[in-house]
Amino acid sequence: MGELYDQLRELEETVDTPAEREKVQATLRTAVAVRSGPFGRIVYGFDRADAAEALLGALVFGVPMVVEGGTQEVGAFLAGRPLLLAATVAAAVGVTTAVLYVAEIQDVRVKRRLFGLVPRRLAGVLSIALLTALLAMTAWGRVDWGEPALAASQVAVAFGPMAVGAALGDILPGS
Repeated sequence: MGELYDQLRELEETVDTPAEREKVQATLRTAVAVRSGPFGRIVYGFDRADAAEALLGALVFGVPMVVEGGTQEVGAFLAGRPLLLAATVAAAVGVTTAVLYVAEIQDVRVKRRLFGLVPRRLAGVLSIALLTALLAMTAWGRVDWGEPALAASQVAVAFGPMAVGAALGDILPGS
């Protein structure tokens, strides 16, 4: 299916008229809609259903991080070590990117990029994970924003697993 998809994308770039382009796009949509089980699908675009799946994945992976005291301890440790904190956040982004685009759990295609650089799916998954970590940690009284560096570090610790969970929650159903 991935090869067919690539060939249709190449064909889409070579057609001359809007009517031909629409026919190729309709064929692309049909190819993407073909279901062959939970794995091996082409995952294309990022919509509300994908966002909901990402939120569910972030919560499944993140709720234990929010309620577990180790998150606060690790956050306190990282708050005094900005390089380790930055490395922790970078590792979370890197692992999330790897889950989406490198591990080949699904054939994830980039439809559009934000600012011509960041895939929308990656931006959506990371944003949902960060917002979920921020809201859950704050709403459940797990962070004290009177000490913003400490609170941000603790949220960053919860963000890592939530981002991986959000990526898995998004792509595993294959939508």
